[in-house]
Formats: sequence, C-alpha cells, structure tokens
Amino acid sequence: MKLICKIFWSSIYLELPKQLFDINVFNAWMVLFLSVSERPVPVEGQPMDPELRKSWGWWKVKKWTVHILNRIYSRFGDPKLQTPENKPFAQMFQKNYAGRILEGHLNCLNTIRVGGYLPDRVTNLLLQYLSNSICKSSMYKLLLPRLDVLLFEIVFPLLCFNDSDQKLWEEDPHEYVRKGYNIIEDLYSPRTASMDFVNELVRKRGKDNLPKFVQFVVGIFRSYDEAPAEHKPYRQKDGAMLAVGSLCDKLKQTDPYKSELEHMLVQHIFPEFSSPAGHLRAKAAWVAGQYAHINFSDQNNFRKALHSVVSGMRDPELPVRVDSVFALRSFVEACKDLNEIRPILPQLLDEFFKLMNEVENEDLVFTLETIVDKFGEEMAPYAFGLCQNLAAAFWRCLNTSETSDDPDDVGALAAVGCLRAISTILESVSSLPQLFVEIEPTILPIMQKMLTADGQDVFEEVLEIASYMTFYSPNITLGMWSLWPLMVEALVDWAIDFFPNILVPMDNFISRGTAHFLTCKEPDYQQSLFTVLSTLMTDRNIEDSDIESAPKLIEVVFQNCKGQVDQWVEPYLRLTIDRLQRAETSYLKSLLIQVVANMLYYNPVLTLGVLHNTGLASTVFDIWFQMLQQKRKSGLPANFKREHDKKVCCLGLTSLLALPGGQFPDEALQRVFKATLDLLVSYKNQIAEAAKETEVDYENEMNGLESDEDDDDESDGEMGMDDTEDGDEAESKKLKKLAAQAKSFGYDDEDDDDSDDDDDFSDDEEFQSPIDEVDAFVFFVDAIRVMQASDAQRFQNLNQSLDFNYQAIANGIAQHAEVRRVEMEKEKQKKAAEAAAATPVPAM
Repeated sequence: MKLICKIFWSSIYLELPKQLFDINVFNAWMVLFLSVSERPVPVEGQPMDPELRKSWGWWKVKKWTVHILNRIYSRFGDPKLQTPENKPFAQMFQKNYAGRILEGHLNCLNTIRVGGYLPDRVTNLLLQYLSNSICKSSMYKLLLPRLDVLLFEIVFPLLCFNDSDQKLWEEDPHEYVRKGYNIIEDLYSPRTASMDFVNELVRKRGKDNLPKFVQFVVGIFRSYDEAPAEHKPYRQKDGAMLAVGSLCDKLKQTDPYKSELEHMLVQHIFPEFSSPAGHLRAKAAWVAGQYAHINFSDQNNFRKALHSVVSGMRDPELPVRVDSVFALRSFVEACKDLNEIRPILPQLLDEFFKLMNEVENEDLVFTLETIVDKFGEEMAPYAFGLCQNLAAAFWRCLNTSETSDDPDDVGALAAVGCLRAISTILESVSSLPQLFVEIEPTILPIMQKMLTADGQDVFEEVLEIASYMTFYSPNITLGMWSLWPLMVEALVDWAIDFFPNILVPMDNFISRGTAHFLTCKEPDYQQSLFTVLSTLMTDRNIEDSDIESAPKLIEVVFQNCKGQVDQWVEPYLRLTIDRLQRAETSYLKSLLIQVVANMLYYNPVLTLGVLHNTGLASTVFDIWFQMLQQKRKSGLPANFKREHDKKVCCLGLTSLLALPGGQFPDEALQRVFKATLDLLVSYKNQIAEAAKETEVDYENEMNGLESDEDDDDESDGEMGMDDTEDGDEAESKKLKKLAAQAKSFGYDDEDDDDSDDDDDFSDDEEFQSPIDEVDAFVFFVDAIRVMQASDAQRFQNLNQSLDFNYQAIANGIAQHAEVRRVEMEKEKQKKAAEAAAATPVPAM
C-alpha cells in the first residue's frame, strides 16, 4: 500500500493526470485514501521502540495518504488558483472533499489530546492542511467550532518543551543544537508546524484569535509566577515564551500589545536568564533577541538584557551558549551606544571562538559578521587573530563535510560562513593595507585549495576574498599570483558562470601588478589571458551573457598597459570583430565596440591600420554609429548607457581626430566629429543629472528619511482580517496593489526597449580605471587644437562643413572644457596640499 501511495504521489506532484479528471476514477481513489486516512492504525504489532514505531508500515501508509490529500488540496483544490479548464475540478474537490478531509485531520490530531501516539511527520502534515484552510472562509467556518480545543489543547502543548527534548538535551546537547537550527528538521517538525499554524491564525484571523491567545499565554505566565519553585510549570512556560517570540512581528505592530512589550519582557522573560531550568535560560536569550529592536523606554532594560545574553555565552549548558550567541547578533544590530559592548569585545570574541570549536553552525558566523560590520576599523587589533581562528574553523568544517554522510551537511554551510566572515573582516580593515600582508599567509592556502574543482561550492566566496587581497594589499605577492593559473583553468573547464566574479581579481592582477603581468614569462600571463579569452569568445555554444566579462578584461589590458602591448592589438581586435559579427545582445555589442574604442585610444594609427587590413573598418564604424543613434521610446540612448561607456567612446573617436589626412579622410573626419559632439553633449547631461541625484540623496540623508515602520504592514494597529473576507482575496488585493505600484514606477514590460535591465548599465562608484584622470572634454579640445596647429586647412574645411547647430555645440564644449581645466587644476592643488599635510614633519 505504501508503494502504491508513493507512486500516486509522484504522479500528481506537478499536475493531475488527465485520467483523474474523470469524476468516477477520481472518486474511486478518494474513497480509498479517505478510508485509510480516517481508519485508526492497528494497535496490535506496533513496535515499542520510538524509532521503529514511526517507521512502522501502517504509519508510513498513513503519512503518505495524508501527504496525497494535502497535495491535492493545496495545489489543485483552490478554484482561485486554477486555470479556467481546471477550475471545475477544484470546485468539485472543495465541495465534496475538502471539508471531510478537514474533519478527518482534526479527529486524527485529537489522538494527541487524549495521550495517544502520532508520529511527528504525520502531525506536521495534518497541521499544514489546517494552516492552509485558515484563509478560506468556508473551511474556517468548519474549523471554528473546534478551534479552541485545537489551539489550546493540541497545538500549544506541541510548542512546549517535552520528554524527548529533555532526553536529547541531557544525552546529546550537540544534536539538540543541530536539530534546533536545521531547516530540514523544521520542515518535518510538529513544533514548527504548530508555530506556523498560530502565526497564520493571528495573521489572517487575528481579530477573534489574537486576544484570546495572548490572554491564554498571560495566564501561563501568571500561573508560573504564582506556583512554588518545586511545582512551577517550566515546560508550559517554555511553550508560552516560544509563542511570544514567534509572534513578535505581529505583536510589535498591533495595539494594545506593542506598548506593553517592554513590560512583558522585564516581568516574564528576563527573570528566566537565571532560571534553574537550562531550556528556559536558552529560551529567554532567544526571545530577548527577537525583541532587541523595540524602542526601550528605559535603556537600563536593554542594557540588562544585553549583559544577560553576554553572560549566557559562558553558561555551563551548550544550547544556552548557542542561543545566547545568536541573540547577541540582534543586540549588536540594535545597540545605539557601542560603549556597552566595546569594553567586553575581547572577551566576547574569545567566548565566540570557544563555541565555534564546539559547534559547526553558519548562524554563529552571522553574529561575528554583525560585530565586525558594527565596529569596522576598530576590529583592526583583532583582525589577524579572527582570520586565524576562522581559517582554522574553515579547515575543521571542510574536514567534517568531506567525511560526513549527512545530507544536511552543516559543516559545508559553516565553512561558507567562515569564508564570508573573512571577507567581512577584510572589508572592515581595507584602509589598513599592512594588515593584509600579515593575514595573507593564513588565508592563501584556503584560496589555493578552493579555487580548484574542490571548491565549487565556495568558489564565489573565495573569489571575493581574492578580490580584497589583490586590491587592498600594498602589492600583489608571488603567492597571490599563484592563483592566476587556477582561475584561468577553472574558467575554461567549469567556472564560466563565475566569470563576473573572476573578472574582479584578474582586473586587480593586471591593474595593480602591471609590471609583473607584462614581464613574467613563466608563466606567461599575457598569453594565458589571450588563450582563455580566445577560447571563450570563439565558442559558438557560449551565450552572449556568459562572456560579457571578456571584453571588460580586454579593456583592462589596453587601459593599464598603454604603449606596452602593441603586439596584442591585432589578435584582440580580430577576436573582438569576429564576436561582434555574431553577437545578438545589444549589451555585448556595446562592450565589444568599446574594445575598439579603447584600442583607438591606446594607439589610433595601429588600430586603424589593423581595421583596414581586416577589410571590416567600414562595417565596424557603421555598427558603432548605428548604435550611437539608436534611442529607446523614452528618448534616452539605447546603447552605451553608462557614463563610462560614453567616455570610452568619446576617447576612442576623439583619438581619430588628430590623425593626419592621409590616414583619416575628410569625409570620415566629419562623420566622427559630429558623432563625438553628440556623444559629449549626452555625456555632459548624464554627469549633470547624476550630480543632481547625488545632491538630492545627500539632502535626504541630512534631513532624515521618514521611518519605514508605518509602512511595514498596513494592518498596524489592527488584529487581522475580518472573518467574512476570504484570505486569498485579501492577498490578491495586495498583489494587485503592488503590481499597480510597480507599473507606476516604470517596471512594466510593454516597452521592450525601455525595459532593458539597467543593472548592467549603472556606473559602479567604486570602479577605477586609468582613464579616470582623463577629462573627455579637455581631451577633445586638445585634439582639435593639435589638428588646427598641424593642418589649418583641414581644420578650416571641417569647421565650414558644420551647420549652425553643430558649431554652437562645438563652442559650448570648448567653453566647458576650459571650465573643467580650471576645476582639474584646483583638484590637483587640493590633493597636493592634503598629501603634504599628511606627510610627517621630521624632528629637528
């Protein structure tokens, strides 16, 4: 029977087979499933051992039957979510079966209330069905008569600490921690399903249910406070605290509860930091962390909770220490006065790494990242030790992962967390280059190991570390250069999806280690780069989007190696033109044209000669000018959208203007001159617009933006939707409203030209290149002056060919260039003065 159920489950997982749309066939199956679902499991023959019992055949059949009924209901049983052709089936299911299944599930759950046995997975599935029923008014009406019994006598007891928890806490605290923070365990847990049910109930039907549930929880708290120590209901208090923590988002937004939260914490949660029951000390830390961001009217209460959480990191019980570290993250984020933490930071870090030696958990590393983010450069004295500890933890986690058969692989997740934390530390001390020299020997072996096929799961994180190391170190060491061949090999073999990530450290290698890149022959970095780019750009099976980083790397070479790589102009230019003729996306075409522009700026005579030798010079320029003229429906340029793109094109075209007539005929000169003027105007306007936006952003920052709290939830101050309104209708209204808002901000797809993903076209403020020091307007005017001085007749002919509009534009650009020349001189003097002020005066 179990096998039949599993086969049926597989057949309906994505869509209903057409045979089941035959009402007679479907009814026959449903009779069988409902019979199995509603029939009590035989008592005879059940194993006594808990592990064997939950795997007993009849319970397995029960589990798969409930699974199937849930799947049909959630995926095919809601008329609002079905296509027109499937809607009649959903209506039939809703009318004939949904309510009966609900009754059967409630009866089955009642087993728990009377002290009977129900496997965790079955309980979880039954509660999932009930949670899905809350938002549907017809189903909620069926649930309502039995809701109080369900909520207070079945669901709440499932929230409470139980015998199994106690046994695991005492016998294997590491496993207790693992299960408590394992997302896979959550999927099957009755406790998680119970919390989901309560959350869904107060979210969708809060008006009737939140007050009575809160009253119930308060009753538990009161009973606990009034009972003598030997009779206190510790486990019920644990369940009540779990409920309060789980409902934090709702309670923080809803009157009258949000104004009482601080009092509730002080009276009922904080005292449990010193509870004799370890599980209550752990729960106190967790709940405190959930509410760390509320506005405490008395900062002493925040301070008391923070110090209690810190003390919890030294608790004798491992789960308490772990929950305290996780809660600490929220307190660090919420802390307005870092002096609360600063004096104890060394001890905090010591306790943190002691715990990391005991437990492999990526959430632990999240806390460390938060501390590093918050303290920034103040972490410098600890950076080396932190990286050493994280590197050691990484190797431990990696070893655990490689030797473990656990499909959840917490070791692998923790290893990723360690690498991410190292990146956070490197970013925080980026202004202290000497630290990178000290840290490099510790993390270089990790990069050397994980930039191979062994590191595919952490490749992105390792590349980020390599990017920091190659950018912020005083110089790039030979050890770091050993990573180049590893990245090249990976890129060719399997890492094409990581090309944008590889681009960053390779750019750093070329731009910050230019001399070594140009002179080293063992290995030959120039040749290896051309080989890999040639392999990728000529591969007809690679999509345009996958090789966008290739022309960016070519640009890096020619901008950083000006005058030193003449031998590579022709190979790279032929490679670029070949791919340009096959390129389909406008963005890749734009990047490839910019390679041509960069080469013209690098050496116009050599580049133009190669273009003529290929016989494709006119083709390339035709494509270029056509792309410059293309507009979106909004009137904005369709190509070369970034300031950087426009500047590169300006520098490339301008480089042609100073060539003698024999190398660049007058007709071509006029065409290039006008195109450059148009481009400079567009570039100038974009710079002005960006400056205006920056000024507005700065003003907004200074004035302070309105708090987002009022907009977080439209139900702020309310307890939930009215019972007469269907939950899905409410959700549908929200989605429609969001869609309308999105459309009003220009995110609809009607205009394909205007809906290009502009992420690729936004200027990165941190992007640096050698042309940053070159002003396109000054460069243009200087080129014209060279022409005027070297060939006055040619200049005169060009000037006479311009109509009044272009003459006016040319004069405007000339005037702006002089303004920029003065501004650049002032900027130069200012930098010189700052450098002089920073230079220490020698002692007399």
